[in-house]
Amino acid sequence: QVQLVESGGGLVQPGGSLRLSCAASGFTFSTYLMKWVRQAPGKGLEWVSSIYPSGSTNYADSVKGRFTVSGDNAKNTLYLQMNSLKPEDTAVYYCVKGSVRGKGTLVTVSE
Repeated sequence: QVQLVESGGGLVQPGGSLRLSCAASGFTFSTYLMKWVRQAPGKGLEWVSSIYPSGSTNYADSVKGRFTVSGDNAKNTLYLQMNSLKPEDTAVYYCVKGSVRGKGTLVTVSE
């Protein structure tokens, strides 16, 4: 059974950093395309980043240069390192495999 559990969200000041984690079970995440998406309050889902089995990555223009996606194969865990956070990064962040999405972790960027 595929399961994704996100963690690491919280309240951070503008300019701060957070690292999100996504613990995967029921499959080997490194062999699949994995994505991070987010949903800001009152808005739809927004794609943030992808990481391919090859290790190549893509980022939305809004986070390029500030966010970094990576994975730990030994822990079967996906990460999203978020630096230079802005108030507009406030959202629930989800990791996604195909049609499966975790419950998300809330990131709030505020003074």
